[in-house]
Amino acid sequence: MFSSPSLTFSPSLSLRPISDPPYDHLKTHPSLSLLSKCKSIETLKQIQSRFIKSGIHNNQFALSKLIEFCAVSPFGDLLYALSLFETIDVVPNLFIWNTIIRGCSITPSSSVLAVECYIRLLFAGVGPNSYTFPFVLKACAQIAAAQEGKQIHGHVLKLDFDGDAFVHTSLINMYARNGELKEARLVFDKSPLRDAVSYTAMITGYASGGYLDDARKLFDEMPNRDVVSWNAIIAGYAQSGKCDEALHFFQEMWRAGARPNESTMVSVLSACAQSGSIELGNWVRSWIEDHGLGSNLRLVNALIDMYSKCGDLETARALFDEIHEKDRVSWNVMIGGYTYSSRYRDALDLFKQMQLSKEKPNEVTFLNILPACAYLGALDIGIWIHAYIDRSLSLHSTNTALSTSLIDMYAKCGNLEAAKHVFDTINPKSVASWNAMISGFAMHGHGDISIELFSRMVAEGFKPDDITFVGVLSACSHSGLIELGRQYFDSMVQDYKVSPKLEHYGCMIDLFGRAGLLGDAKALIDNMEIPPDGAIWGSLLGACRFHGNVELAEIAAKHLFEFEPEDPGGYVLLSNIYAQAGKWEDVARIRTALNDRGKKKVPGCTSIGVDGVVHEFLVNDRVHARSKDIQKMLDVIDRLLELAGYVPDTSEVMYDIDEKLKEGALCYHSERLAIAFGLISTRPGTTIRITKNLRVCGNCHSATKLISKIFKREIIARDRSRFHHFRNGFCSCLDYW
Repeated sequence: MFSSPSLTFSPSLSLRPISDPPYDHLKTHPSLSLLSKCKSIETLKQIQSRFIKSGIHNNQFALSKLIEFCAVSPFGDLLYALSLFETIDVVPNLFIWNTIIRGCSITPSSSVLAVECYIRLLFAGVGPNSYTFPFVLKACAQIAAAQEGKQIHGHVLKLDFDGDAFVHTSLINMYARNGELKEARLVFDKSPLRDAVSYTAMITGYASGGYLDDARKLFDEMPNRDVVSWNAIIAGYAQSGKCDEALHFFQEMWRAGARPNESTMVSVLSACAQSGSIELGNWVRSWIEDHGLGSNLRLVNALIDMYSKCGDLETARALFDEIHEKDRVSWNVMIGGYTYSSRYRDALDLFKQMQLSKEKPNEVTFLNILPACAYLGALDIGIWIHAYIDRSLSLHSTNTALSTSLIDMYAKCGNLEAAKHVFDTINPKSVASWNAMISGFAMHGHGDISIELFSRMVAEGFKPDDITFVGVLSACSHSGLIELGRQYFDSMVQDYKVSPKLEHYGCMIDLFGRAGLLGDAKALIDNMEIPPDGAIWGSLLGACRFHGNVELAEIAAKHLFEFEPEDPGGYVLLSNIYAQAGKWEDVARIRTALNDRGKKKVPGCTSIGVDGVVHEFLVNDRVHARSKDIQKMLDVIDRLLELAGYVPDTSEVMYDIDEKLKEGALCYHSERLAIAFGLISTRPGTTIRITKNLRVCGNCHSATKLISKIFKREIIARDRSRFHHFRNGFCSCLDYW
């Protein structure tokens, strides 16, 4: 059956029966009256001392009140309740058994103890009643104990409690939450107790399992709908991502005259967040304030989440800052909002503030913050989080989402060994964890390992999905595996029946473009099964720049501008292509058009993490606290590069200016500044890890290869499309990027 990992019960209780003493005089005992005012376990222990002094500590009625406070009260302590329970040297009365089972069933982590207590109750010869079964069935639902739940169902039938409305609903909930929807429906159909509660339990089961049509059909059959029923159907559609339908049900609810409550508005705000319906979200906020619920933490947290997901981070942060007693959910939704909106530095800053608060992070916190670490290359913080998880949560080996996020973080921070270690410890693995590892090796240029992992994944019985093939095709692209890329693209469609999406076509365009097969790339675009978007044309335009094809670049740019007329990136790229070809009049025309529209090129930005702090540099950046030291190191680097024979390629400076000025401009690219800072801020021999928001330029690539040799440092750089491992004068990309 079950065994408790955290608490060992006595093998048996004394079976000596007792008779309940008269309790009338105990009900007004002054010590018992103190329990109603108790707000902490420390105060409870003081009250217990008074029980001992007054001689009522062995009385079951008095003990039941102590145990009830410890097991059920929000100020209690379940472990202390269990220790009190074990001090009873006679068979506890049924109220005490029910209280301890109820307390254990409150949270999933202790629900296994509820089932164990139920078994002990049976062995003690105490008969359960209608109050026992709802609690123990709830416990079975929380720990996925379907088999044990079925055995308890047998007890319900044997003892003739199936006619109790609460027991009936608890059985439906137990089966539904364990995924046993057929059994849940049998319980529902065979019972005459078809009230709003049982209907709602069945609807919730269908909705939670994704069977929305069945949930809707049953909802339509309900003779009487209460607010809980409306909440169940609204929440079901919202949680399934069908936000428009969820909001439609809310409007129906409003027209039907049903009065929404806190749970209704939480679900509605969730639907608003997913669909971007900020207008309705604003209305809900007004409703909350009009009904005096502005301090309801659950609703405020939902508002923060809604505003964050709708892009109004200022309002979200204002609501967050106004909360006097923030809970863990408050921190999580605000951190998650920053990550969702790609404001990763703000997410990290807020996470650091959370560490200074009384709230401890949980797995949701880490799922929100690890992507920020990955984007910024904040490896030190990511390592700290991993250590915290190992030390405090012990979840990542079984929580595949958290493990997958760790894999992604390590891979994007340039530590493939750590990513592979996490991957190897996952048991069982999921398709998502395989995808993360395949993509990790792909972005580092280890296409052969990605392909090998893909073969292992299929051999172990996992079915690749569309994300898997994005990783595989990306691996082929980064490693120049042209024919293999063609084969996998065809296999994806023919063997695995995965329809190509824009991401798959993008990988193939990138593969052909990097290899100089621009004709093949254009032909693929012309024959796509879905219309190409701006990213597809942008990829072709980037390939044209790499290979200097002005004619095809103009065609690609024309289509790109139709999709993204306000994005300056395409104009800048075309301008750079003209500059490479020496067409300075065309360069001037494009840049004049950009200036007239008020558009500016996205500046290159490179970040580097040192001692848990992320430092960011822009081109020619002189605002850093150690700017003078960085400039001195740059001078040293330039002299050593010149002695090593390095000659800058000034054709990459897209302005018609003097050659010396061009060489000077190249020296102050953001990645060069970050590397210089890394050299002066870390011990000799330490690996330098940098992250750039754009593609690394050819000059910086050539210079970084020599820097790695001169300073005997490994430099791991992540740019917009891949990783570069610079070591001893060579790069892992073999100059193919």
